[in-house]
Amino acid sequence: MPQPHPEVVLGFDVGTSASKGVLVTADGEVVRRAVREHAVSRPHPGHVEMDAEVWWRELVSITDELLAPGDVEVAAIGVSGMGPSVVPADAVGEAVRPAILYGVDSRASAQIRELEDALGAEEIFERCSLTLSSQAAGPKIMWALEEHADSARRTRRFFMPSSFLVHRLTGEYVLDHPSASQTAPFYDPRTRAWGEELGERFLPGVEMPALRMPAEQAGSVTEEAAHRLTGIRPGTPVATGTIDAWAEAVSVGADSPGDLMVMYGTTMFLIATTSEPCRSRTLWASAGLTREDTHALTGGTSTSGAITSWVRDLTGDADHATLIAEAERSGPGARGLLMLPYFAGERSPIMDPGARGVIAGLTLSHTRGDLYRAALEAAAFSVRHHLEEMAAAGVRPRRVVAVGGGTQGGLWPQIVSDVTGLAQEIPRHTVGAAYGVARMAARLSGLSAAEGWNPCDHVVRPDPAADGAYDDLYASFRALYPATQGIVHDLARRAAD
Repeated sequence: MPQPHPEVVLGFDVGTSASKGVLVTADGEVVRRAVREHAVSRPHPGHVEMDAEVWWRELVSITDELLAPGDVEVAAIGVSGMGPSVVPADAVGEAVRPAILYGVDSRASAQIRELEDALGAEEIFERCSLTLSSQAAGPKIMWALEEHADSARRTRRFFMPSSFLVHRLTGEYVLDHPSASQTAPFYDPRTRAWGEELGERFLPGVEMPALRMPAEQAGSVTEEAAHRLTGIRPGTPVATGTIDAWAEAVSVGADSPGDLMVMYGTTMFLIATTSEPCRSRTLWASAGLTREDTHALTGGTSTSGAITSWVRDLTGDADHATLIAEAERSGPGARGLLMLPYFAGERSPIMDPGARGVIAGLTLSHTRGDLYRAALEAAAFSVRHHLEEMAAAGVRPRRVVAVGGGTQGGLWPQIVSDVTGLAQEIPRHTVGAAYGVARMAARLSGLSAAEGWNPCDHVVRPDPAADGAYDDLYASFRALYPATQGIVHDLARRAAD
């Protein structure tokens, strides 16, 4: 007979390509994990969306799998999800249309212009410490009210993936401060509250959610939800949760001033935690993760790991381990290849939905290993670009922690360290956001969530032999985008026609 584990917490995360669940003990041991893969929908150019009901079904399915042995008792639950994404919903919390995803969805450009014309781009920047872009959730809510007749008639609330699942679990309508800070211009970071006048003016009839910190309790599992979730008791506390990238930072303990999290995944995301508010026209300011007296400066790409998957699918059925070995043989500079990683437009720091991928220097002698290497180096150059923008805003991280599936295999984080000159801590667990919200749930339930929860496993340091080897190539990377911008914008318009 299997021995029962101590009390555990359940962490669940909705990602772009999959949902993940983990059961974690009080000392941070991962007992079990489960994954459900899914796909987003792209019904029109620039539109990226997903049926929110899929998230609930996957939460139910994953919970059933994790708790099927019946040998654990869940003390608390934490949830996170890709964001800032928007689920327009009716007065009882039912989605009225598919969720509009984060910055990869660029449909709300007209609403951005409407807000800037009405309020002034400079006033928005002064108020929110960021500029409006496809990453901002506020214009996406407006799009649902202005451009889609059925959702306009029925929308009374809005959710993000984490708050949608919290509502299903608890019946509570809440949102965490970091997520709310990405709904510019409707959240005021100076007062840490919703701007009621702006809401009434631009979001008529929409009730704004109550605000909490991510690790605060949102509510408790209802009888109805417990009936659907095998093994979860009614009354189990549920943390408010947050956006997946923010939860990733918590998963590795990179949530104190001076910390920088670099997330390696389908996209890349960076979160620098600060003790003072900071602002940038090319990055996104955010509320702090776990303490009300902290702040963050963040940035994210539209693609990164997605490009390596594209190379794999385009060139055969080799697995990533084989391609990594081929990329290692290619060597720094990918034998003269240089790539712009803007295959789905770009979020920060260029904020250009019309940007496109560029591969420069191709010859008949180049191999898929060279292409794969160029994709990894392009992502690393983007990280360096982000770090330079952070430095311009006065943010210089003292500690860098890497997380995500891309940290496995070693080559990608090594290239990033060689390009940036920074050492990166790789923690014992790189499970990601699900592990981060499990950590929040552990704190909420009173289970231990001490600093030793996820210790550093090893450190990736810049290779002395690569010192300066990437500087010229990085300069070419920065020059390639403005040199090709007009051409790719024209091509993007042709593809949309």
